[in-house]
Formats: sequence, structure tokens, C-alpha cells
Amino acid sequence: MTDLDKKFEKAFEIASGMKKKLPPDVMLKFYAYYKHATSKSAIYIPSGNNEIRNAFKLNAFFQLNNITIDEAKQKYIELVEEFSKNKIK
Repeated sequence: MTDLDKKFEKAFEIASGMKKKLPPDVMLKFYAYYKHATSKSAIYIPSGNNEIRNAFKLNAFFQLNNITIDEAKQKYIELVEEFSKNKIK
């Protein structure tokens, strides 16, 4: 496991435990970076019954088509650091 993978896992743990309510656009960034970093397939279909929410999720995911998995992990880590005020080591 690489250092980036370890930091990404730590960032996910921190993000999962956050109690702070975040704006919807920030939540979409978290979602999109995480999904991009962890998707095993190029085909992605959001789950859930809310069509509007799924459309926003899909749009956020599509906006990351031009970045690598490692870049998505790094951006996710940076978001966690920004909104949790924790430096991930």
C-alpha cells in the first residue's frame, strides 16, 4: 500500500466521522473524488431514488473524467484537511 493510499484511507475515516454539515456543492466534491478514486469501472450509475440528486452526482463524477485516480485521492485528502482542519500524515 502506498503512502497516498494510507492517507486516503485516513482521510475517509475522518470524513466519515465528521459531524459538521457541509454545503451541497462541497458534499458533491467529496462524493465525486471518492467515487473516482475507488471506482473499478469506467461505467458509473448513481444509486438512490432521487433523480435530481442522482443527476447532480453524475455531473460531479463526469467533471473528473480528465484526472487520474491518484489525483482524485489527493484532492479528496485536501478537501478533508480543509473542512476537518486536520493535517493528514
